[in-house]
Amino acid sequence: MKNNRPEDQKNFRFQRNVAIFGILLFLGKLFAWQLTGSDAVFSDAMESIVNIIAAFMGLYSLYLAAKPRDEDHPYGHGKVEFVTAGVEGALIAFAGIIILIQAGSSFLSPKTLEKLDWGIAIIAATAIANYILGVISYRKGVKENSLVLQSSGKHLQSDTVTTGGVVISLLIVHFTKIYWLDAAVAFVYGTYIIIVGYKIIRKSLSGIMDEADTSMLDSLAHFLNKNRKPEWIDLHNTKIQQFGSHLHIDAHLTLPWYYELRQAHHEMESMIKLIAKNTDRDVEFNVHMDDCKPFSCEICQLSECPLREKKFVGKVQWNGENISQPDKHRIENIMTSEAVSGSKTSE
Repeated sequence: MKNNRPEDQKNFRFQRNVAIFGILLFLGKLFAWQLTGSDAVFSDAMESIVNIIAAFMGLYSLYLAAKPRDEDHPYGHGKVEFVTAGVEGALIAFAGIIILIQAGSSFLSPKTLEKLDWGIAIIAATAIANYILGVISYRKGVKENSLVLQSSGKHLQSDTVTTGGVVISLLIVHFTKIYWLDAAVAFVYGTYIIIVGYKIIRKSLSGIMDEADTSMLDSLAHFLNKNRKPEWIDLHNTKIQQFGSHLHIDAHLTLPWYYELRQAHHEMESMIKLIAKNTDRDVEFNVHMDDCKPFSCEICQLSECPLREKKFVGKVQWNGENISQPDKHRIENIMTSEAVSGSKTSE
C-alpha cells in the first residue's frame, strides 16, 4: 500500500482552507448578531463555533491519516478519520440542542429586533458561501474516499439549512413583526441539526467497529463474478476494512488441491491484480489459499480437472453475503437459494 499520497496532502490543504473560511463566516455572523440582537442569529453564530472546532479536528485527523504506517500502527493512521468524524457529529448534535434551548428561551421572551435588512443580507451571504463550500467539500470527500471531507461537507450544508431558516425567520419577522416566529423556525432547524449529527455519529461508529459494508462487498462480488476464472473454485471469509481512504481486504480463495505452490500463488496474484487494477483506492490484500475438498467438485467449473471426484452441479453466484461466510461453500447448503446457477449437467 502506498503512503503519503499526493491526494492526502491535497485533502489536508483543502481542510485547512475550510477551517480558515469557517472563522471568517463566524465573525460575519457575530457582526450580524450585534446589528440585529436576534437570538436566532446568535444561535447560528454559536453553531459556527462547532464548524470551526470540527474543521480543525478534521485538519488534524487528515494530518495523521496522511502519515505512513509505522511499527505501532501497522495499518496506518487512517482510522482517526472515523474518530474525528464521530466527535464532529456529536458537536453537531450538541449545537442542535443549544439552538433548541435558545429557541425555547426566545419563544418565552420575544424581543424587538433591529436593522434586520443588514442582518438578513449578511446572514444570507454566509449561507450561500457555506453551501458552495459544503458541496465542494463533500464531492471531494466522495472522490478521495475521505470520511472527514464528506462529514465536513455535510456539516457545512446542514449549517446552510439552519442559516437559511434564520434568514426566512428574519424576513417574516421583518414584514410581520411577529417576533416569536424567529424562535419557532430556529426550533425546527435545531431538530434537523440533531438528526444530521446522529447520522454522522452512526457512520463513524460503523467504521470504528469495522461494520461490514454490504454495498462494498456486493460490488466486489459482482465484479469478480464477471471476471472469475474456472480455477477460482470458491471465495469465502471475505472482509473489507477501511482505513481513511485506504482499504484492507482479507479473503480465502479455494484452488485445486493438486496445484503446486507456484501455480497456486500465480492464481492468487491474478485475482489480486484484477481487483487492484479496477479500483481507484489504495488496497492492501491478505488472501489465504485454500485447497479444494471432494464436496467442492459439485461447484467447481474446471471442466478438465483430472482428479474430479463428484459431478458438477452448478456455479455459485458470488454475492456480498455468501463471500463473507466463514466456511467453504457446499452445494447442499445453497441449492435452495439463487446463489447457484447451471444446467446441473453431469460430466
